[in-house]
Amino acid sequence: MEYTVQKLAHLSGISGRTLRYYDQIGLLKPAKINSSGYRIYGQKEVDQLQQILFFRELDVSLDEIGKIIHDPEYDQTEALQQHYKKLAKKRARLDRLIHTVEKTIASKKGGVPMQDKEKFEGFKEKLVEENEENYGKEIRKKYGDDMIDASNAKLRNMTEADFNKMKELEKEILSTLAHLVKTEDPASDEAQELAAKHKNWLMYSWSSYSKEAHAGLAEMYVADERFSAYYDKAANGAATFLRDAILIYTGSKNN
Repeated sequence: MEYTVQKLAHLSGISGRTLRYYDQIGLLKPAKINSSGYRIYGQKEVDQLQQILFFRELDVSLDEIGKIIHDPEYDQTEALQQHYKKLAKKRARLDRLIHTVEKTIASKKGGVPMQDKEKFEGFKEKLVEENEENYGKEIRKKYGDDMIDASNAKLRNMTEADFNKMKELEKEILSTLAHLVKTEDPASDEAQELAAKHKNWLMYSWSSYSKEAHAGLAEMYVADERFSAYYDKAANGAATFLRDAILIYTGSKNN
């Protein structure tokens, strides 16, 4: 079956303007342009649009989607299986959050009081799953399953107070990092204090600490673009600056 922009927009639930934009950036080209100048989409394009919308639901950027679906080795069936797994995880996270909200409402209405630990279970589980999805394969390979499982267990059992402190310390580290990277001096007292705060932040979830593990993680911040992107959002070069500060702090690099 063939569709015009208007019909495909109605079928998919997205706007015709979005479809035209996808055409302009080369993400989803129509199968043809008819004699009247209308974009015409066939079954292949319908299936491709479905894939695009799956990726968008998982918050993948349009640029990344384009690279993925236009890769000669792109396997649509395999992609669907991966979509299914990720959406199932997302649904499970939402179900936990919904359950937490329901228990909170019931508690406010005079039902069974919630323990402080229960109030944050959904948020902590989301954090664990996001860490596993984004970095799990690499950190498990580097540190082993036992260490990562212990870290996840510690995070899941964290109190409300510690959870809030951990998130606030994370914000403080990123804010300080944005300022210090301009100094280009990872050996300064301020930079070394930042490295110490980073250690304290890790200890909210790490079951034990070693300088070697801290230094190894710092190296990953630069070697792995996903880690780099997280810290470089504070300032360009922030991941490298933090890595150098941590290496000096742990004695793995000379001043």
